[in-house]
Amino acid sequence: MKTRKARDIMTTTLVTAKKDMLLTECIDLLLRWHISGMPVVDEEGRLLGLMTEHDILNFAFSGDAGDTTVEEGMNRDVVTFTPDTDVEQIVNTFAARRIRRAPIVEGGKVVGIVSRRDILREMKRVYNGY
Repeated sequence: MKTRKARDIMTTTLVTAKKDMLLTECIDLLLRWHISGMPVVDEEGRLLGLMTEHDILNFAFSGDAGDTTVEEGMNRDVVTFTPDTDVEQIVNTFAARRIRRAPIVEGGKVVGIVSRRDILREMKRVYNGY
């Protein structure tokens, strides 16, 4: 059986944030797209960080979310993988680091994202024999 890679399961239709966006704009994107986090990228699509619901909660009720930029609140310590990373390695890293998503980076640019949901879809495929 072929070893599945990140490229086989990653989501390539990305919702991203820019570093100069306000957290309130980021909240709007998370709610509109029913996601819990997104990569923060520059104009060329290079990864700068990750903005998650968890990161926003640090500001949401302090009254500062409307004046705080994504750059101020984003997580810069981001676990990334390449499109050729084995899914098994991604799963093991998610479990060990207790993370929910990881950007897939190729040539310095974000080309996809793998989330727990993508892994669950892959598990369904494997266990249902698709």
